[in-house]
Amino acid sequence: MKIEFVKSQILPARQELLNHQAFTWIDDLEKVHVFMENHVWAVWDFMVLLKGLQRACTSIGPYWVPKGNAEVRRLINEIVFGEESDLDQNGRAISHFELYVQAMDEAGANTLPIRSFIQDLQNGVDAKLALRQSQAPEGAKQFVLETLEVVERNVASEMAAVFTFGREDLIPDMFIEIVRNLKEKFPSELGLFTYYLERHIEVDGDVHGALSERMVVELCGNSPDLWDKAIESSKIALQNRINLWTAVLEQYEELRLAP
Repeated sequence: MKIEFVKSQILPARQELLNHQAFTWIDDLEKVHVFMENHVWAVWDFMVLLKGLQRACTSIGPYWVPKGNAEVRRLINEIVFGEESDLDQNGRAISHFELYVQAMDEAGANTLPIRSFIQDLQNGVDAKLALRQSQAPEGAKQFVLETLEVVERNVASEMAAVFTFGREDLIPDMFIEIVRNLKEKFPSELGLFTYYLERHIEVDGDVHGALSERMVVELCGNSPDLWDKAIESSKIALQNRINLWTAVLEQYEELRLAP
């Protein structure tokens, strides 16, 4: 299968990412804060990528008409449903992004930069401009800018590959180690954070990962060029994620050494 060939080609980058020190490094609340204040931007960027796919592959204009591959439409809409309107620990509907911001509040992390950025977007400010003038950490800014470039190109198969192999395929393996480190150590301060992580492990590992792979298969079809681009885009996405986690560690060291 072509999807297995993609996996074989990106395996070294994937393993480098999953072996990153960031996933075993978090052992106190200060590190949790630095991690969350960076990672929240990737949580937002995840939704941007998903909604870009939904715009590219489904009918969302004022008048509905059949658009694209019905199988792809179903796959995308099912993932959107789970990410944009999941349930919190009390059974209330919530997006994963909003849940994450609540988890930051509970943990004592700084949510002002991401909240101000969202407010700018709601006021009509261009996303790239809002990002550049935000107080986001520099590593997070670069990570999100790379994703915005992918979304602006509006190539459905490229977005699907980045979403699948640079996001969905990684989440369960990335988060398991963090949950192990935090669940018992900080049960009251990080209850929402561990709930968010466990929810992503459950949903993305059991359901969304497989759906995303099927979406890549449908969108790339029998085109060698699209499959080659899927491999290239996935490798870049994985490297961008590595760079983000490295920036997190560097930011923490700068804060620790600051006078």
